[in-house]
Amino acid sequence: MDSETLDEQQLLALDKRIQSIPIVETLQMKILKLEKGICEATVPRHQRWDGIYETFHGGMLGTIADTVTCWSILTEIGAEENVATTDFNIRFLRPCHTDVICKAHVIRIGRTMCLAHADLYDTDGKLVAVSQVNYIRLQNK
Repeated sequence: MDSETLDEQQLLALDKRIQSIPIVETLQMKILKLEKGICEATVPRHQRWDGIYETFHGGMLGTIADTVTCWSILTEIGAEENVATTDFNIRFLRPCHTDVICKAHVIRIGRTMCLAHADLYDTDGKLVAVSQVNYIRLQNK
């Protein structure tokens, strides 16, 4: 994975952290881009994750947004930092019948709280959901 704003050591540390999280493997998430303040990823659609209307389940889209926004935060504060979601919102705009692409970026990094935004697209480039996630920075042990 290449990056214009992160060096090789930062990328390796982020990749190691990302791959250590079980949900990444469960969702078969692939990181497409890591830049300072930005993370883009894709997740394949599987019927076992469908909701009642045979589309990508909204809860799964929320999980993806929460996960990818976290990585965007870590590109700014460091792969070793610990954060936890404090609040989260998502607005669904249309059903998703394909794989999903999540593009997240940092809105603000604070001493205690960090805020990020995610746009989720289908493979046709249609915006299917938007989300904001707030994280608290935890003390490293």
